[in-house]
Amino acid sequence: MNKYYQPEAECASREQIRAWQDERLVAQVKHVYENVEYYRNLMKEKGVEPGDIKGIDDLPLLPFLTKDDLRECYPYGLLATPLSDCVRIQSTSGTTGKRVVAFYTQADIDLWEDCCARAIVAAGGTKEDVVQVSYGYGLFTGGPGLNGGSHKVGCLTLPLSSGNTERQIQFMTDLGATILCCTPSYAAYLGETIEEKGLKDKLKLKAGIFGAEAWTEEMRRDIENKLGIKAFDIYGLTETSGPGVSFECMEQGGMHINEDHFIPEIINPKTGEVLPYGEKGELVFTSITKKAFPLLRYRTKDICVLNPEPCACGRTLIRMSKPMGRSDDMLIVKGVNVFPSQIETVLLNKGYPANYQIIVSREGYSDVLEVNVEMTPEMFSDSLSRVSVKEKELVEALKAMLGIYAKVRLVAPKTITRSEGKAVRIIDKRNLY
Repeated sequence: MNKYYQPEAECASREQIRAWQDERLVAQVKHVYENVEYYRNLMKEKGVEPGDIKGIDDLPLLPFLTKDDLRECYPYGLLATPLSDCVRIQSTSGTTGKRVVAFYTQADIDLWEDCCARAIVAAGGTKEDVVQVSYGYGLFTGGPGLNGGSHKVGCLTLPLSSGNTERQIQFMTDLGATILCCTPSYAAYLGETIEEKGLKDKLKLKAGIFGAEAWTEEMRRDIENKLGIKAFDIYGLTETSGPGVSFECMEQGGMHINEDHFIPEIINPKTGEVLPYGEKGELVFTSITKKAFPLLRYRTKDICVLNPEPCACGRTLIRMSKPMGRSDDMLIVKGVNVFPSQIETVLLNKGYPANYQIIVSREGYSDVLEVNVEMTPEMFSDSLSRVSVKEKELVEALKAMLGIYAKVRLVAPKTITRSEGKAVRIIDKRNLY
């Protein structure tokens, strides 16, 4: 059985990886400078030109990109190739309803699928396997990415998308799925349902590739026990391509970053200073092979640690820890990005004061989102039935904005606790990190 999909890249010497990164970074900076006016202006503001970048040691000279830049440039402002060269978009939700749209050439998709194929082979996948892709398809990157990676490996691919658990289990058992790809919370739910139905002995699963949301080691062990598999983590962002930026190997000791495509940095989130390996900080990525939508020094807001030590699996690619938290106020709930500002937008549009509290908890392995909202004094005098109608209206409006269900509770004016005059906006009870 092959341990690697592309051993020449996954097991390259550190000198070779460095040489690729130097060469590709220089070419990418030139490409972006010449083709993206927005980024060219950012570089000019910082007093840097493409000729100043001679390799990865010069990365700190370049400006950062953030989600704010992506929103400001929506939809075409960061496109670095002619639109006629692009064959697809993928998208994620933005903070105030404005989405992040990422563009792909066919070559970009091929490289992304290679990265996902590496993850599948690292989890023990071969062309003999049956891969059930139960991530969402459509604009979400999870389904298309793992689908393409599965094809590259030569596996029989079951493109089920998410939901419809009865059908998921039927295909899983009837077609003998051996590798499951979905969010960890959905994997846990499938495991519980299969246990309840007494179907565990009908499974042929050996591995699962789970990402798009944070999960603990305890949750990993529980999924492994319930489904009788080895569970692997995968990481990615729509902004950089999608899942497959990094992936776990059989050692399960951190996720190998595909450094021939992405240069990682860890920075102090407050100062922007680059930190040495082993120190905890905000993860920053530079795409060095993507052509349509290449982001240089993109701040992910994920807090983690980089580990350069050799891995027992033989891969020389640096490893990143599971994200340990965020440097912004974004929550990831059921695999969906949720920002307090999105909720605030809905409340203000509906005539509510911006006094609210977001509570996220876990029931079993499923996220539960609850929003407590203060009423105005006029609303507070309404009848209980009228308040109930208003709660239902807000549930619908939040679902339209966030794409997921949130329980809404309208509370009396001035009852949400303030500390130093400011409401505590988020209470995350999930203990994920």
